[in-house]
Formats: sequence, C-alpha cells, structure tokens
Amino acid sequence: MTAVQSPTSVLAGVYGRVGPVFVRGAGCELIAEDGKRYLDFVAGIGVNALGYDHPVIRNAITRALESGLIHVSNLYRTEPGERLAQELVQRSFADQVFFCNSGAEANEAAFKFARKWSGRPGIIAFSGAFHGRLFASLAATDRPDFRRPFEPLVPGIQIVRLDDQAAVEAAVAASSTGAVIIEPVQGEGGVRPIDFEFLKRLRALCDAHRVALIFDEVQCGLGRTGTLFAYEQAGVSPDILTLAKPLAGGLPMGAVLIKEAIGAVLVPGDHATTFGGGPFIASVALDVLRALARPEFLDAVRCNGEWFGSRLNALAARAKRVRAVRGRGYMWGIELAEPAAPYITAAREAGLLVVGAGASVLRLLPPLVATQGDLGRGASILESVLA
Repeated sequence: MTAVQSPTSVLAGVYGRVGPVFVRGAGCELIAEDGKRYLDFVAGIGVNALGYDHPVIRNAITRALESGLIHVSNLYRTEPGERLAQELVQRSFADQVFFCNSGAEANEAAFKFARKWSGRPGIIAFSGAFHGRLFASLAATDRPDFRRPFEPLVPGIQIVRLDDQAAVEAAVAASSTGAVIIEPVQGEGGVRPIDFEFLKRLRALCDAHRVALIFDEVQCGLGRTGTLFAYEQAGVSPDILTLAKPLAGGLPMGAVLIKEAIGAVLVPGDHATTFGGGPFIASVALDVLRALARPEFLDAVRCNGEWFGSRLNALAARAKRVRAVRGRGYMWGIELAEPAAPYITAAREAGLLVVGAGASVLRLLPPLVATQGDLGRGASILESVLA
C-alpha cells in the first residue's frame, strides 16, 4: 500500500515554496488559511496587474463562459482572438499578432520568426538578460546556474555585455546575426532600465545590418512602467515584441507582435500552438487590455510610480545596507550590499510579499491598482525590515 504523501511532496521539486497556504485574494492582498492578510508586491511576478478579485476579470470570465466556447482549434476562426489581435495592433507598432501560452513560448516563436525573415541563425542577447527557461530562451538568458544543467542549449545564441559598445557593434554586424533581443527594463537581471540612447543606437545598428530587433516586454510591458508598452518611453519601435504575464489577467497567455515584413514570410506550418489565442482566454484578455490601456489608469501608474520611487530613494538614504534603487512605474529594485533572501523572509513575516531579482536585489512589482496608500504601507514595512 502506498504511503500517504504530503501535499507538497507530490509536486515536482522545481520550486522552493515558502510561507503560508494562500486561499483568497482581495485587491492588493493575499489571504492565508489562518486569515492573515499579506500586502502583495509580487503580484504573481507581474501577472496580477489588476490585483485580486477585480470586477473587470470576474465579469470577463462570466461573459466568456456564456458562449460555451472554452477551446476551438486554430484550424478555425473565432471572434475573440481576432478582436484582441486587432486591438493590440491598433495600440502598437505591429501589423500582426501570434498568440501562445507564456512568455518563454513567445520568445521561442520570436526567434523562429526572426530567423526565417533574416535567413541568418545568430541571435544576440545581453548581460543580465532573462528570456525564459526553454532551450532557445534559456540560451539567451544570462544565468549560468540556470543554464549549466541543461547544456548543450540551442546553438547560435550569444550573450554580449551591455556596457561594451564595441562588442555590441561587432556582434550585431556579424554576417551570421539575424536577431537581437533585449528587455527595455530587465526584471530577473536586477530591475535595470536600459538607457534610451542605447536602445536608439541598437535600433540604428539593426537597421544598418538588416537584423530583427526583438523587445521582450513579458514583465515590463502592458502598463508596468507607466505606458502601455515600455518601448514607447524610449521612442524606439522594435520589429518584434513579446508579451505575456498580465495579458489575460492570470490566465496563461503570451503574444508575439510583428511588423508586416516579418509576417509576410510566415506560412501555415511555420509555427503553431494548440491552445494559443483560444476564445475563452482571448475574451478575458481583451477586457484586461482595455482596462490597462485607459489613459487615466496609465497616468495613475506613472504618477504613483514616481512618488513610490521617491519614497524608496528616501528609504535608501537612511538604510546603509541599500546600494541603489532602480525602476520605473510599478517595477522597482532595491539593490543591497548583502544577500536579499533574509530580507524577503523578514518582509513576509511582517506582512509584505516581495521577490528577489538575483542574489542581492529586492524586486517590487505591486499590482497596478495599488494606491499611494498601499505603496506607502509597503515602503514602511520595507523601511522597518531594512533598518
């Protein structure tokens, strides 16, 4: 007879789960089984942009269920995915959209599209990058501890130092290079906004050598930095943009936005996914997109985000163990002079959920519905933890 196993032991051991069992969510808080409430500045690692139990998502799910269509094969047309793609195109640089199920899948598809368009296999990524954990996206991720157990990875992908302009220019100009991928604001790499002038130079280099420029906005896109897309702030448009995390309000969805020149080389059979853009999830995502794109909503993220940044910088000035504060909008990192893990634990015990971004950075990703009161409460807890 098989022994009774604990609830956690039957799950594959790929996550170091900690803390309480969460049973409910409301606004910017998660509620544990013992009733304790936690202010959530992780938001599902940037997924829950509208927080928990938001009426937009609740109503969207109810309406989507009324159609009776949870899934229809992509061999056939359904309206929600077409309407969602149309709105993404109208709100962005793009001409076409491919839907998938996650950010890593979106980046893998972007690599395939770029390789077919350019006819060249080489892909350039940068120091500090995180693009996913599948074989090509992992090869473009600058985390040796993530990569090492699964080598050899997909060949032809090179990581170049961001601060070495000569190396960047040589890599983009190489005859084998067909694509460059970059996060406008690095997330896992320590919450590092990329300098706008660097992005402009990168755009010019890609144009000069007919290289596809891919922006990975899986974490920093869809309102997180105060504009619907992070690239808008730099005044630089990519050829390909990848999205995921908040797109469907917590349901699994990714998207690849592409220019017409790249879309023109794709034919049936080049790429596919069973579930991508299905009617149920696409219907919910359409309402989420409309909520995130409202000008007054984005204005609040920018305004509150600037206030939050000022509060965090004031905190840093008083806390000797803080080396730097970086971020935009509702995406901030606090770099410490020591490992971040003990402070993540201390914050959780004090009722605030935060996550790391590398060994020494506290990453703060509040729901985009967080008020100044919520942000100030979180900052106060951090201040007491870091004191």
